[in-house]
Amino acid sequence: MSNKPLNLTPDERAELVLQAMTNEEKFAWLSGPMAIPLGDEPLPEGAIGSAAYYPAIPRLGIPAMQQSDASLGVSALGNIRPGDNATALASGLLLAATFNPQMAEETGKLVGREAFAKGFNVQLAGGANLIREPRGGRNFEYLSEDPLLTGIMAGHSVRGIQSEHVVSTVKHFAVNAQETGRVVVSSDLSEAAMRESDLLAFEIALEIGQAGAVMPGYNLVNGTWASENDFLLNKVLKGDWGYQGWVMSDWGATHSAAKAALAGLDVQSGANLDKQAWFDKPLREAVASGEVPQARIDDMVRRILRSLFAVGAIDYPARPGGDIDYMAHRLQAQREAEQGIVLLKNARALPLPKGAKRLLVVGAHADAGVLAGGGSSSVTPVGSLRLPGVDFMGIATDKIYHPSSPLHAIRAESGSAEVDYASGEDVRKVTELAQKADAVIFIAEEWRSEALDAEGLALNDEQNQLISKLAAVNKNTVVVLETGGPVTMPWLDEVAAVLAAWYPGSGGAEAIAGVLFGRVNPSGRLPVSFPASEQQLPNPEQLDPATTTSMPGVPVKGDIVHINYDIEGSDVGYRWYSRTQQTPLFRFGFGLSYTTFDWRDLKVTPNAAAIEASLTVTNSGERAGADVVQLYIQPKNKAYVPRLVAFARTELAPGESRVVTLTLEPKVIACWDTTQSAWQIAQGDYDIVAGRHAEDVSLQANLTLAAQQFSY
Repeated sequence: MSNKPLNLTPDERAELVLQAMTNEEKFAWLSGPMAIPLGDEPLPEGAIGSAAYYPAIPRLGIPAMQQSDASLGVSALGNIRPGDNATALASGLLLAATFNPQMAEETGKLVGREAFAKGFNVQLAGGANLIREPRGGRNFEYLSEDPLLTGIMAGHSVRGIQSEHVVSTVKHFAVNAQETGRVVVSSDLSEAAMRESDLLAFEIALEIGQAGAVMPGYNLVNGTWASENDFLLNKVLKGDWGYQGWVMSDWGATHSAAKAALAGLDVQSGANLDKQAWFDKPLREAVASGEVPQARIDDMVRRILRSLFAVGAIDYPARPGGDIDYMAHRLQAQREAEQGIVLLKNARALPLPKGAKRLLVVGAHADAGVLAGGGSSSVTPVGSLRLPGVDFMGIATDKIYHPSSPLHAIRAESGSAEVDYASGEDVRKVTELAQKADAVIFIAEEWRSEALDAEGLALNDEQNQLISKLAAVNKNTVVVLETGGPVTMPWLDEVAAVLAAWYPGSGGAEAIAGVLFGRVNPSGRLPVSFPASEQQLPNPEQLDPATTTSMPGVPVKGDIVHINYDIEGSDVGYRWYSRTQQTPLFRFGFGLSYTTFDWRDLKVTPNAAAIEASLTVTNSGERAGADVVQLYIQPKNKAYVPRLVAFARTELAPGESRVVTLTLEPKVIACWDTTQSAWQIAQGDYDIVAGRHAEDVSLQANLTLAAQQFSY
């Protein structure tokens, strides 16, 4: 039961506690090690065992801060809480593929409930980096290449987490696009381009979710570490956006005391991975010398307290041992996966007929589970298959398969069909089985992990070759992709159907089987473009991981590496392909269905409050399904390439029609004027396009706008 005083705001309550704190209590919250046993370092007293722990202040009624990863569920990195169970949500890419903010909020609530029940009051969630580098090892944690879609989905996920009295971060602020060399890479990008892309995604996410904390990345931005970047933290985040929460470093990403504190960093996280505990003795000395004012220390602590009060983490303290309905949560994870699986190709092969007599499932470990991404976000439900993975910050991190078996789910969904299984290692055997099958379902996998970018965009040679061989002997070969991002498909013309299942989480296999057999009508849409080859990318060449450093807490190899993101600027993903007139393999927003939808009567109505658009969507097919309306804008003078300005997912029964109304986001229409430090909407005529993907023109309307300027 809450003991919240009446009529006091989180700011007022934070100020009261701050005035009662001693200086030692304040500094105890500004720097802390990882809350796990590392070498001879014991687990801090009172810590559950997680990413971080900051001690309670019992005399003031303030609970300890127990912090855990991440957006996809409550992590037990390196199995630091043996036997701990947790629901594994699907990858962030799959969540974004739902184009469903409500789903983001509901799955966020799930994470918040489990975190709270396990005793955590801070969740290191809210991955909101734009996918500039489709080979990025951590892309599966993020959401999309588009700032509007990313910001909306991240914001609703954070809102869901914080509704359960758990603070959520958003991360990694900002332009943290690759893992290889991540601790020495400088993301170089002009202010205008950054404001219109990566920063816009975070701005929208913070407006919607009101995240209690922001985490900069390991990278540098324009030559300055993100964790001590005055432009990012003071000018933009705390200044322009008026952010009231706290800024915590990533683990081992703090590089100074006074400089970082004065630039806007509030907490040094994972201090045992840094050269020293910068926010302990060195920061104390900087305060004593007058280099850092005491008021700055108070501001750091006040921000933490304010966020904890704002979500109810102090009024409703989290304690381990709470009840969790894992079966209900698993079903929720399955529903998420069902909405986010994308049907990329279907040559009348799907849904598979219930009358099929013999099916063949091929793929390593498809009998055991579905693949998950690696690193700090890795969630390990009880029963997960663990295989050797990577050494992550001194912790052996396994390659995880969540306990949801595609083979078993397909058998359950297929009715009376005989379903054979082959791992694919014995090529002769599997091709013989394929010749006898009514259809072949190939579960292809591509594993990615934090600190490891994919080398190229291809599946490994063995899988690519085997897919072609199977397609040659069975015309009904269906490929299911369990991947951490886009992949190339040299066999695309040879196979009958392709599903992008991403990393589908605790209920992933049941969702895959549901789509394959038609119990689920696929409705996912691509949140990232699939390039036809690496040569289409703004930066086709990759940094050699042997020449650089990708992990904190280890000796740095080589110099700072500058990545020029001004090549594409704000034209990330589909905008880049439009600008350069390239045709990717699959476009942003693309996805097929088992039914058909008709659109008509697009109307755009500008008014003083907002610009609204409406159209009528009709399910003209024979199955219930969901459609995703996407609105894009482009000035008629082609001043910039098309941008997504609104989207809406709608569920329709066969024959049902519905008027869908959308509100256009003004900051997506505008461009940033650096000389004026303001958003500018140019006067003129604009095309508003309702499309089924980034280059589709299903309906079009004209919009005339007066010149507008708005600033912070």
